[in-house]
Amino acid sequence: MPAERMRHLLGVLALTVALPLFAQGQAQPLADDPVLESRVIELSQKLRCLVCQNETIAGSRAPLAIDLRNQVREQLASGKSEDQVVDFLVERYGDFVLYDPPFKATTILLWLGPGALALLGVGALMVRLRRREADAATPRLSSDERARARELLGDDETEFPEESRK
Repeated sequence: MPAERMRHLLGVLALTVALPLFAQGQAQPLADDPVLESRVIELSQKLRCLVCQNETIAGSRAPLAIDLRNQVREQLASGKSEDQVVDFLVERYGDFVLYDPPFKATTILLWLGPGALALLGVGALMVRLRRREADAATPRLSSDERARARELLGDDETEFPEESRK
């Protein structure tokens, strides 16, 4: 075994032995009040990260999400209810901050838009399929094509169906 590989192996072995020595002890809780922290997490999961937009502020690592979590924590710690905190954030950032926005005039497109688009898509698909079916049912041969078909069949008396004469 080359000396360099042996050094790498010894380094990995030393880290494997040393890491548990540094990890001794108990993990420290992140918050002094676990009940408050669980309320913060529960409420943070209902609020949208304004930077990431696909994540809640509970799951986002964006600085604004961290600020919002701290804001929620401070307001809950000061004795405000969850509804009061949500009202404060909606007043400040609008309904967009809610991960589950309410159904009202300003959000009607948000709630009904996907259904309307799906209905439009299904309608367009049905129209397209009907047109395609109508086009496929009536083969169209020109008079030259009919003459060529007769010539290939070697039969001058073959009658083609009426639909093919269109």
